Amino acid sequence: MSSKLAQNIVLRKICSSIVIFLITMMSYGQTTKYNQFWGEIQFSRTINKKWSTELNLGTSYSSTESSPNIFEQNTQRSFRAWGHYYLSPRWKLSSFIAYFNNKDVPEIGQFESPEWRFALQGIYYFHKTGYSLSTRMRTELRHMKNEDDSYENVIRYRQQIKYLQPINSKVLREGVVYAIASDELFLKSGTKVTGLSFFDRNRLNVGAGYLFTDDIQIELTYANEYLPRDNGNQIVNAAAFTLTFNNFFENLNKKFLHKSETTSDD
Repeated sequence: MSSKLAQNIVLRKICSSIVIFLITMMSYGQTTKYNQFWGEIQFSRTINKKWSTELNLGTSYSSTESSPNIFEQNTQRSFRAWGHYYLSPRWKLSSFIAYFNNKDVPEIGQFESPEWRFALQGIYYFHKTGYSLSTRMRTELRHMKNEDDSYENVIRYRQQIKYLQPINSKVLREGVVYAIASDELFLKSGTKVTGLSFFDRNRLNVGAGYLFTDDIQIELTYANEYLPRDNGNQIVNAAAFTLTFNNFFENLNKKFLHKSETTSDD
């Protein structure tokens, strides 16, 4: 596939996502708004040139209909383990298994719903000078408990386009600030726990990141989500915080070894 053809496909997907989002927004009237905080710590480890692993620890807080406080209710905690395979310089293939402790999530009606989630994912990168453009395709199987205390399987497909622009350098490295923007369309199967609508949500994300070192970076973003639901539509405004460590334990071990060697030399 040529770079030009791939870009045209991505642009068509973006336009389709925007059209579906606007039509859905016009089709539904009453909405409930929530303010939320999403936090995640990511640990990744390089195995070799083709393979890497990753561990994510996340938590979410939300306002309620009676309180605008962004930290009013702890709604979710999560654990996710990834495997990544770098098929080529342009393609990254991934899979994960995750557990989500959904304690009081507005998205599914604010009842306790533990969830196991499995996913297959592919990311295609458009390599450009001075910025990065990528598109992500993910299929998820969500095994979730509903209000009747029985489990349902939800199939969800996610399509994202993401733009990343270094601010004070042409490449990402230590000391570089970068801007990020993305839009993602979610489609799902109809179930009791998540509702019968085929369109799950649209997520717009904008923000910035900073690399403290080549192996430690932070991202602060704002996310806007629109979620059509059977019992009333929702709009979520979220502040998101992500802290990433690459080869954390290996680097920590090297520091201890270096310190130990320096002490022994003294």
